[in-house]
Amino acid sequence: MTAEISISLGPGPARRDVLARRIRLLVAATITYNVIEAVVAITAGTIASSTALIGFGLDSVIEVSSAAAVAWQFSAREHAVREAREKTTLRIIAVSFFALAAYVTVDAVRALTGTGEAERSIPGIVIAALSLAVMPFLSAAQRTAGRELGSASAVADSKQTLLCTYLSAVLLVGLILNATLGWSWADPIAALVIAAIAVKEGRDAWQGKGCCAPSAAVPSAGAQTDACGCRPGCDCC
Repeated sequence: MTAEISISLGPGPARRDVLARRIRLLVAATITYNVIEAVVAITAGTIASSTALIGFGLDSVIEVSSAAAVAWQFSAREHAVREAREKTTLRIIAVSFFALAAYVTVDAVRALTGTGEAERSIPGIVIAALSLAVMPFLSAAQRTAGRELGSASAVADSKQTLLCTYLSAVLLVGLILNATLGWSWADPIAALVIAAIAVKEGRDAWQGKGCCAPSAAVPSAGAQTDACGCRPGCDCC
């Protein structure tokens, strides 16, 4: 009896080009939206004296740097050049995660120590709700394309976008509770949890722990991937 061994070589050159173009479009959309989000959030936060809103706006700036790194990587038309830029892009994304965690932590501690009472902000509630609706779709689309292409940097950047979704939810709840019940402690507590997650994701990105199997090479002996092309312990499906 001859054992059948199935080895996935990943997408072909034409499919890689399609996925690369898709990622470039998604990254461009992410950058554009985050620039608008940053301007609205920082302006609204300044008017309402809300450190949470200002922090959310600065998070958008940080996310732009992460997306810009991926845009730089995928600006190269040749697949080999994009792969060569992967490590540098992952390092930039990792630093973005760490910067996000640091700012969210400082912002949460300031909020908990009561350095100022924020006023109600309707524009802040609107931008948080809009981000909560938009970001999950951008994150999921980029994650799907990145996994099929085998790009750890695209997947890592999609996680940065997903963290922005969590921050949007936290901000929205905090702003609503502050506006209706005067509860100012809910936002910073949840933000500290998100900061811890950001540190973990940043560490994984720095170490290059991508869940996607290499797309351009045959896996080495002993390497295993699941039906989605992911390494053991990764949730890629």
